[in-house]
Amino acid sequence: MISAVVLTKNEEENIKECLESLKWCDEIIVIDDYSEDNTRETAKILGAKVFLRHLNNDFGQQRNFALKQAQGEWVLFIDADERISSALASEIKYKVLSSKYKGFYLKRHDFFGGKWLKYGETAKVKLLRLGKRRAGEWKRKVHETWEIKGKLGELKNPIPHYPHQTISEFLESINFFSTLHAEVLFKEGVKTNTFQIIVYPLGKFFQNYFLRLGFLDGTPGLIVALMMSFHSFLARAKLYLKWKN
Repeated sequence: MISAVVLTKNEEENIKECLESLKWCDEIIVIDDYSEDNTRETAKILGAKVFLRHLNNDFGQQRNFALKQAQGEWVLFIDADERISSALASEIKYKVLSSKYKGFYLKRHDFFGGKWLKYGETAKVKLLRLGKRRAGEWKRKVHETWEIKGKLGELKNPIPHYPHQTISEFLESINFFSTLHAEVLFKEGVKTNTFQIIVYPLGKFFQNYFLRLGFLDGTPGLIVALMMSFHSFLARAKLYLKWKN
C-alpha cells in the first residue's frame, strides 16, 4: 500500500493537478496549514484525507505528523507544485515491490520561464521522498531531510516541478525560506560575517551559472541563478542581523 502526502498552505492553484496525478496511490493525505482559500475543499472533493495542523515554521515536524497519519507501508511525499507522471508512477509501483530498499531518491525536473531547465542547481536536485513509513523520521525545520535507516535506491524518472511561475512568487518564497534558514542556523550556533555575506552569494551564482552550465538555459537559467544567489545573500544577512540583535 502506498500513501501520498502533500503539505499545503493556500495552494488553490496547484492542488487539483497535483492530486489528480496521485490517483494511482492507495491513499492521499493532505496536511493543511489552515489555508485561507479553497485548498481543503478541493482536496476533499478529490478524495484526499485532510488534516489541519499549524506548520509553526517547522517542515520536519509537519512531515513527521503526516507519517503518523499514513496507513501505507510506503509513503510518497510530494509538494503541491509537483506532479507524478504516469512513467514515474509505474516505476514507483514496481520498485516498492523490492524488499532490499527502505527508501528511494527522486530527481526533479523544473519548469520555469516557459521551458524545462536542464542545467544549473535545479538539474542536480535529488530528494529522498519515497520511503517505508517506519524506516526513519524527518529532521530540521527547513531544508528538511528524511533520515531513513537502511539501503536506499534512486528512481530514474524525475518529478515534474512547476515552482514560482512569477518573479513575485519567487521573491516571496525566497524571503520566507531564507528567514527560516537563518533561524535554524542561529539556533545551531552558526555565525557569519561580512566576507561570507559577500562571497557566498557570488560563489553560488558562479557555481550555478557557469560551473553547472546554467547559462545554457538562456534567460530563465540566468534568473534562477540570480535568485538562488539572492537567497544565499538573504539567509546570511538575516543570520548576521539576528546575532547583532
